[in-house]
Amino acid sequence: MLGFRQMSWSSAEAQAPSEQLCEGVAAVVAARQGMETPLTAVAEAFEELVRGMDADGGELRVAPFSDTCALVSVLFSSLGMAFRFAEMEYVTKVNDLIGAGKSYRTLSDILDKDIQNDCVKKQGSHSRNLRRVRLGLGLIKALFEQFLATEGSLYDAATIAYGQVCAPFHSWAIRKAVGAGMYTLPTREQLVVRLNETEADEEIH
Repeated sequence: MLGFRQMSWSSAEAQAPSEQLCEGVAAVVAARQGMETPLTAVAEAFEELVRGMDADGGELRVAPFSDTCALVSVLFSSLGMAFRFAEMEYVTKVNDLIGAGKSYRTLSDILDKDIQNDCVKKQGSHSRNLRRVRLGLGLIKALFEQFLATEGSLYDAATIAYGQVCAPFHSWAIRKAVGAGMYTLPTREQLVVRLNETEADEEIH
């Protein structure tokens, strides 16, 4: 795999110490340091994932999916303390899927097994963790869509994205804490610098 340009990743690492990344996720992230920017790598990884699905008749393999999701953890890191709660949960769930990739070939295999064992909604099950990972991906997707769709602040984009994706599942206390944390978000300019991109590049990715 190609690696990220060191500048973009060094800034992310400064905000998210290595001990906060689970072993599996940290290994995936470390393997791609050196050349690409985070957004470039994430975009290319998802494109590869789509090509793999097409080749496998629409099935999504656990290993490449979880590796691709691991790369998204750095986008959470670029947002600073405001989304640290989401980053930590996301990383933990992705790490679980990385481990599951050693026993299961596709995401369908995971779901079928958990359905068979009647543990789809059980805390700690692979299926439940997969749902949390999808929620994290949805949050990042919505945030960057809002970021690019308007000239407003990152605070505005993040507030709308959180309200659409995560707030319906969180208690009042959590929503209140997240709202307070939003004020620590970087500016638009700071985020672009942290990702080592221009806004034009971000829109393409």
